[in-house]
Order: sequence, then C-alpha cells, then structure tokens
Amino acid sequence: MLDTLLPFKRHFLSRNGNKLHYINEGQGEPVVMVHGNPSWSFYYRNLVSALKDTHQCIVPDHIGCGLSDKPDDSGYDYTLKSRIDDLEALLDSLKVKENITLVVHDWGGMIGMGYAARYPERIKRLVILNTGAFHLPDTKPLPLALWICRNTLLGTVLVRGFNAFSSIASYVGVKRQPMSKYIREAYVAPFNSWANRISTLRFVQDIPLKPGDRNYQLVSDIAASLPKFAKVPTLICWGLQDFVFDKHFLAKWREHMPHAQVHEFADCGHYILEDASDEVITHIKHFMAEAQTPEPEVQPVETAQVTEPKVETQAPQAAH
Repeated sequence: MLDTLLPFKRHFLSRNGNKLHYINEGQGEPVVMVHGNPSWSFYYRNLVSALKDTHQCIVPDHIGCGLSDKPDDSGYDYTLKSRIDDLEALLDSLKVKENITLVVHDWGGMIGMGYAARYPERIKRLVILNTGAFHLPDTKPLPLALWICRNTLLGTVLVRGFNAFSSIASYVGVKRQPMSKYIREAYVAPFNSWANRISTLRFVQDIPLKPGDRNYQLVSDIAASLPKFAKVPTLICWGLQDFVFDKHFLAKWREHMPHAQVHEFADCGHYILEDASDEVITHIKHFMAEAQTPEPEVQPVETAQVTEPKVETQAPQAAH
C-alpha cells in the first residue's frame, strides 16, 4: 500500500553511519520540501506529484523519521543543528546550490530557514506552511500537551510507549474531514516501536524556551536572518485551526515577511496539505509561475563544514 501512496524511487544518503532517505523526482529548478514532527516525506507526496514534471523535487526524511534510520542517542545527536547539517550535506551531495524554492512545514521551518540563513543567496522562493523560524511568540504559551511531552516522564511514556504524538496528530491535525484509514496508517507507520519513536520525542524536547536552553541562540540567529529575505518572493498558506502554529505564529510571519502572499484557511488545521491539498498546490503552482528571480543583497550568516557523503539508491520497499 505504501508504494501506491508514495510511488517514488527510494534514495539514501550515507550520513555519519546512518542512512538518510530522500525523494528526488523530476528535473528543472529545485524545490526542496522540509517536513516537521511527527510527519515525514509522505506529507509532501501530492506536491511532488504536481511539480515533478517541471521541477526537481527533493524531500528528505530527517534521521529518526520516515524511511531514514532511527538510531539511539549514541548514534545521532538529535538537535536542530544536526538537522540543518544533514540538509546541507544532502543538497551539497546533489550539487543543489542555487535557485532553490524552499517549502517548509512545522519543524521544517526552523530546519529549512536554518539552512537558508547559512546560504541566503541560494534561495529563490519561500513557501511557508504552518511553521515557525523564530522563538515562541510572546502572545503564545507552549500548549500543555507539548509541555508534558517535553518535560515529564509521563510524556516520554505517552510518546514512545503509545505513539501518542504521531497518532493524535493524525486525527487533530486535519479539520475539514478525517484522514482515511490508509493515509493515517501511512503517517504513523514509521513510528512503530519504542525505539523508532525516539525522534518524535527528541524534537519536542529540543524546543528552546529560554536563554540557556539548547538551540536558543541558534533559533535567535535564524530569526535574525529573516530580514535578508525581504526581496525573496514568499507564499504563506496557513490553516487557522492549528492548535500550535496558530494565528500568533502567522502574525509573526506577517511582521517578518510583509511582502508575502498570504492565504488563510479558516477551516483547516496543522496538516494543511491534507486539509486543503488541491487549493494549496494550486496556489503554489501559480506562485512559482509568477515569482521572478530575486536580487537580494545578502551575506551568509555562517558556513558549516560537512563530510563528503556517499549517495545510494534502492528500489521502493514497503515500510515495516
């Protein structure tokens, strides 16, 4: 069933002893799609199908997610910086270094914009879907459910023992109509054991809330880079019934990106590409056809040294 729902060749990047799965479909200007938590590359399947005839669609699964390896803490540092480093290594391995349309959702906003902050001159367009690239807005407290997952033993048991985070998200993340049984099962399938749910928990634990928290300064640096994209064509599509990335986050994006095209969906939730797939994809296709090459005057925030990766491919296999 998964091969039918996700009918793309599987590719793998060897990354510091772990295999990072990614989709690489089509030719043309690159569209890099970065998922969040607790989803995986499956989230972008319809957008890939819509764009692969005219663009190179690149969609990684973060380590610990989707079809990528899921090592324990001894085999991977589950931090924002590691995620950004992985994305950079993947794009460098594919020699993708210009004219990138960057599509981001959930944690993908922080990861994708972390990469963009390093190489702003490589970004041609931005597509922002229910995400953030800055600290929690002052007007938005951390939801209690996330606080429990982040800070308590109960949260660890719920997330890793019962797959509560991924399972609940597959229900509450859509609002127009429930996901079909097969789509919901595909979302949760990679997170099928205590060991395979490590990334789901580590993502939540990695949220920085105050100075001194791990990643706090990195998030501050990413937020500080956003003015560098003032001339980059930007599209924002937003489900207003998202209980985490809600109107407070959208308001911050409007402040940072006053030039952006914004489409609000009052009856949609966090998984905007499930709730309003056809409308959002239509907006993205029109936006990409209209947006002109930007001419920003930008300087890199930082550069990172990455090891030379090896790229492997293999035929599609069903998830286990």
